[in-house]
Amino acid sequence: MKRIVVLGAGESGAGAAVLAKKEGFDVFVSDTSRIKDKYKKLLDDHAIEWEEGLHTEEKILNADEVVKSPGIPKEAPMVQKLMGQGTHIISEIEFAGRYTDSKMICITGSNGKTTTTSLIYHIFKSAGYDVGLAGNIGASLALQVAEQPHAYYVIELSSFQLDNMYDFRANIAILLNITPDHLDRYDNKFENYADAKMRITQNQTPEDSFIYWNDDPVIRKELEKFEIKAVRCPFSELKEKGSIGYIEEGQYKLEYPTPFNMEQEELSLTGKHNIYNSLAAGLASNISGIKKEIIRKSLSDFPGVEHRQEKVCTVGGVLYVNDSKATNVDACWYALESMKTPVVLILGGKDKGNDYTEIKELVKKKCRALVYLGADNSKLHANFDGMGIDVRDTHNMKDCVAACYELAQPGDTVLLSPCCASFDLFKNMEDRGEQFKECVRNL
Repeated sequence: MKRIVVLGAGESGAGAAVLAKKEGFDVFVSDTSRIKDKYKKLLDDHAIEWEEGLHTEEKILNADEVVKSPGIPKEAPMVQKLMGQGTHIISEIEFAGRYTDSKMICITGSNGKTTTTSLIYHIFKSAGYDVGLAGNIGASLALQVAEQPHAYYVIELSSFQLDNMYDFRANIAILLNITPDHLDRYDNKFENYADAKMRITQNQTPEDSFIYWNDDPVIRKELEKFEIKAVRCPFSELKEKGSIGYIEEGQYKLEYPTPFNMEQEELSLTGKHNIYNSLAAGLASNISGIKKEIIRKSLSDFPGVEHRQEKVCTVGGVLYVNDSKATNVDACWYALESMKTPVVLILGGKDKGNDYTEIKELVKKKCRALVYLGADNSKLHANFDGMGIDVRDTHNMKDCVAACYELAQPGDTVLLSPCCASFDLFKNMEDRGEQFKECVRNL
């Protein structure tokens, strides 16, 4: 009996363990952190051995194959030992893909993944398709394959997940954009990160589709390096040479595989970045054979994604917007670009090697004030204090929202779009967003 060891017992790890058990493997799960009770119960219900708070070498190094959580870096000591002895390390998505023939619609990119993934899932569900939501959002793909299989899966993929995927095939692969992010996990080399994103195209055949943003100079450069066997489906804001999804004279248009159009103003998502997300989602849906009236209705009634430019409420004439998912500079740029009123912008958190240069002009143009929210705000002070804009330094959400309330004027927008990861002060970006919403509603 082959032995599968799963490192990390979160959503993906616990799901991978259940699938491995179902497929007849000897399974062991190890997590150096405390395992959540719901995952302990899941593992216990399937009689799967687990440990928390440590890695026991003799129970891990004898694995035939290891399924690693995407949150564990390759530099982790146990991962280094496994790599040193030649043990094959894969992701949960790679493992799950071995046990299903379902159609895979996979989405990656530095920004917009969650919105685009959720929008495609919304369209497929509205069309009555048997579809599951997986990857960075939704339930574990492996657990769904094991216990609730679907004909289609819409999967949000991070670069970390793609790193440990080898034979997995995306029937429809979507690459939204490539901008600097997570460089600390890629030897601080942007090209390593960009190459990881392109792994979404590996194993695609001429029967598959590759949807990508035609205006992205990094993607264009990457396309010169990689052999793409799938049908290329580029999109852009304007009708560029070769683009088959674009906006023209106020019309949202798709040319492939059959013509589709609707009024741009009917799209539920606003802002330039969401035009791209809507074009990518429309192409994926059109390629999948969904009826045009369903696509049109779904693009019009999609409610949006929590923590992504989520309107919380208006207090004293000031609109508060939760964009906690903006964990890199580019995401903040898109949020600022879409703002139509003066902004009090909340920045800060765990810096991932950010270069703030690209948002400085927008900050100067759009922002009334800046409120820093982090354990260490020194880099923000160094970048923004000399711009002649009011700044406040805070280290918890309550003080942050109080400072925003004081600085904002009626008609303004307070925007939490932090550019940074959340792990310095919060459990995760959801926790940061929830705390923001609670503090705002308590004003």
